[in-house]
Amino acid sequence: MPRNVAPLLVLLLCLFGTSRACLQDPASAYRYTGAVCRLTYPAAAVLNEKTTKVIEAAFQHARYPSVKREQSLLFIGKVLYGLENLEIHNLSIGRSEFELRPGEGITIEIGNVSAVFRGTIQYGYGSWLVNVGHSVDFEIESQIDLGIKARLYCGEGRVAADTSDCYLNFHKLDLLLQGDREPNWLKKLFTDFITFTVKLVIKGQICKEINKVANILADFIQDTAEQFLSDGDISMDIDVTAPPVITANYIESYHKGLTNYNNISAVINDSVFHPSQLTEDRMLYFWISDQVFDPMISAAHQDGRFQRNISGAEIMELFKTNLSTAMPEFMSQCLLESGSPELRVWSSSVPHLKTSHLGTSVRAQASGELHCGSPHIPKLFFQTEVEVVITASYADKKLFLRGNTSEISILQAELSSDTRQLLDGAQREYVREAVEKIGIPHVLSVLEPELTRLMDKQGVNLFDIFNPEVLPRDGFVVMQMDFGFPHHLLVEFLRKTLE
Repeated sequence: MPRNVAPLLVLLLCLFGTSRACLQDPASAYRYTGAVCRLTYPAAAVLNEKTTKVIEAAFQHARYPSVKREQSLLFIGKVLYGLENLEIHNLSIGRSEFELRPGEGITIEIGNVSAVFRGTIQYGYGSWLVNVGHSVDFEIESQIDLGIKARLYCGEGRVAADTSDCYLNFHKLDLLLQGDREPNWLKKLFTDFITFTVKLVIKGQICKEINKVANILADFIQDTAEQFLSDGDISMDIDVTAPPVITANYIESYHKGLTNYNNISAVINDSVFHPSQLTEDRMLYFWISDQVFDPMISAAHQDGRFQRNISGAEIMELFKTNLSTAMPEFMSQCLLESGSPELRVWSSSVPHLKTSHLGTSVRAQASGELHCGSPHIPKLFFQTEVEVVITASYADKKLFLRGNTSEISILQAELSSDTRQLLDGAQREYVREAVEKIGIPHVLSVLEPELTRLMDKQGVNLFDIFNPEVLPRDGFVVMQMDFGFPHHLLVEFLRKTLE
């Protein structure tokens, strides 16, 4: 099936109109919010298990600048020294702990960071007693605790992280010149202040790199989400409408969820979101408004996505379905006597949806033409209006759709060859029943594997998703689930970061 089903991928909006700026008061932004992501404390704990990998990347990716300093020493005089080619080796990280601090941010404590820094020291010292210049290799054995207080905020319409409140506590920092564990008195004299300089250099670069990596990760996640929700000329703006909210139990972010098509953006200004619509007993929640789905379906219709041709053995198999209404003679002739019957169906008006506790009700008009491949058998044209209540579920890495037809009407039905002939009552009833019992189930049966395939293409099947639920509500859908962090996503992020 072609691209016609891709817009429905919004059902799996995973991790996170107007050019309205980010509002500082989340409550004021609710009415402009199309999608919400709530990550609860247990989910944050899962993510924290991967924090050490990100911190390792920050240490290893940091570029330590050359430093030139001078210091006056008693009896020796002025000492000039420089640090060059500082590199990190033998990195290992111990425990990682975190805390959600309401209204403030996320505190992360990384303990037992062990590393060896290697480089070159250029130094010289001189007085009336001595005048010496040296270039020696050095090695620093270190053991560090790292603390970060991360603040989440709106940065150019996206979730951004400020980790400038960062400290390193050095439990051990031993400077060895040329591997000398028992330096002479002269080396010992200025080793201490060189060590102090090294502390400043390491702290400054590590904290700077952590802030950089944190924002790269935030952009990576949001870029991945936008790519997941984009297809061809249809894209999704998931910029934030307000800064994320942090409580002791969850982190919540608010997104526009605006469909863009042919440089025209949808508008949301009367969303019904309220935090009370989400609970805290699952790990991950997505709240999605009907005002996200409806413009996406409209764009898909305008882009010609909702159409399908059925022919050959497939059409013959479909019409083996038992119906209570007798098959009209022209249908029998078309299917049994013609060589190549083909059914073409397409959406003939913009579909609209409305969600309630019963499911998502989709109302649409569809047109169809049955071509019989013979000039002696007339072509059937029909137009129907249907309303179907659809519910969705996801299990065993597959998407399942269930449809309950609430209304079907035949707006037009006629045969055409040399002249046009309207169908009689019995013939129209057969078309209506065929739409209900053959057409709608077939559409859903095609959508299920196609949507699953498209989601797998985006890597959804690599997530460990546990007990997902799709809960329809009045004007919105809630998706809630538990999950295991996908290792492939972290690997891909680190690969790009370290390029």
